[in-house]
Amino acid sequence: MIIAITILAIAIATLVIGFALGVAYRKRSYEQALDVATQTATGIIETAKKEAAASKKEAIIEAKEENHRYRSEIESELKERRSEIQRQENRLLQREEILDRKDTALDKREDVLEKKEAQLDSDQKVVTKQKEQASLLVKEQQDKLEEIAALTRPEAKELILNETKEELIHERAVMIKESEEETKATVDRKAKSLIAQAIQRSAADMVSETTVSVVNLPNDEMKGRIIGREGRNIRTLETLTGVDLIIDDTPEAVVLSAFDPIRREIARVALEKLIVDGRIHPARIEEMVEKAQKEVETQIREDGENAAMDVGVHGIHPELLKLLGRMKFRSSYGQNALKHSIEVAQLSGLLAGEIGVDVRMAKRAGLLHDIGKSIDHEVEGSHIEIGVNLCKKYKETPIVINAVAAHHGDVEPESLIACIVQAADAISAARPGARRETLETYTNRLKQLEDITNQFKGVEKSFAIQAGREIRVMVVPEHVNDSEMVLLARDIAKQIEAELEYPGQIKVNVIRESRAVDYAK
Repeated sequence: MIIAITILAIAIATLVIGFALGVAYRKRSYEQALDVATQTATGIIETAKKEAAASKKEAIIEAKEENHRYRSEIESELKERRSEIQRQENRLLQREEILDRKDTALDKREDVLEKKEAQLDSDQKVVTKQKEQASLLVKEQQDKLEEIAALTRPEAKELILNETKEELIHERAVMIKESEEETKATVDRKAKSLIAQAIQRSAADMVSETTVSVVNLPNDEMKGRIIGREGRNIRTLETLTGVDLIIDDTPEAVVLSAFDPIRREIARVALEKLIVDGRIHPARIEEMVEKAQKEVETQIREDGENAAMDVGVHGIHPELLKLLGRMKFRSSYGQNALKHSIEVAQLSGLLAGEIGVDVRMAKRAGLLHDIGKSIDHEVEGSHIEIGVNLCKKYKETPIVINAVAAHHGDVEPESLIACIVQAADAISAARPGARRETLETYTNRLKQLEDITNQFKGVEKSFAIQAGREIRVMVVPEHVNDSEMVLLARDIAKQIEAELEYPGQIKVNVIRESRAVDYAK
């Protein structure tokens, strides 16, 4: 019994001890788990704080970037608007300068007219004085004649008037010759002044036709791409080509302006390539301009070779062929210089064949007669002088050189071929329609020219030649003497200037022929 109680007591004590140990162990486990959970929660909180700080920082950075981007766009738009305003201001300033120059030119012309009017007044006074002196002289002679000779008053008056008239005619002719000599001495200066005034006051239609090319655009947005940021693209293109780009309100078009047709063609080809390519920036512009230069040079050479081949002329120097191809971009009164040269070559060949002269040489001279026009805007001198120098440089024959020099009558022709080229040139230029003139206008102008000339006393007949650029007047030798010829030519020229409108100048050639015929029997 005691043993059982003892065992029971031991068992109870063991249970109590085990329970106490279990409670202690469980409490320790709970405390450890609580510590782990506390540490985990702290780590999560720290992580969350770090992520929140990073997100806040990224949001601030994105907001700053968005603000910077928006500001850049606003500044760019403001720059473009400012540049557009600046361009408009520059245009207005240019227009003001043009108006000022025109005003100055008008003032100068007014001064010249005033000086001319003063000179006319002075001349009128001189003429009046001379008339008074002539009247006194006539009276004195009349008195002497009445005293000495047995002449009536009307007879003496007629005799004196005839003598005075002949003296005045002679003096007038001498004065005209002296005036012409003085004019020749100052012709270059006056010609330059007149040309400058004509350019300032003439209409721009003809000038624009020969100095402007138009490039069509797919849309108006392309204008902004051509201009580029701050105008870099357009400046690059103008610098590389030497051509002015005019970008105005004209829809879907850009105007290229330059006096050099070759440069203008290069700029046109390069710009068309850039528009098709779509990539417009300075490096690309430079590349396209180089390609356009090569293409235009190739085209010029091919045009020259084709022209020589079309007329059957061979053995021309390659440099002359290039210059011949450049004439495709040259015009005179609307007539293409290359086509005109081909026409002259063909006509020269036909004329040479009819009269039995070397056809190939005639075609060669006709093809090269205007070769100087290919570089007359680059080299000083007339196209005849330039053409002669070019033919000498590239070893052309003396016949060809003389034909080039004589085709406008500046020098005497030394061969039949030179005469043939001169005639063929006149035929090609005088062909109705060749130089933008209708047949009716052409014939009316020639008829009016002959009618004006035939009105003058002493004129037997007249002929308008060289497409109206020269009028030859045949006078009756018994009615017009040598002194009166000078006056007649001047009067006809003044009458033509007053009544007709014509390009260039008209040469008045008065011819007086006296013959003495006898027969030996």
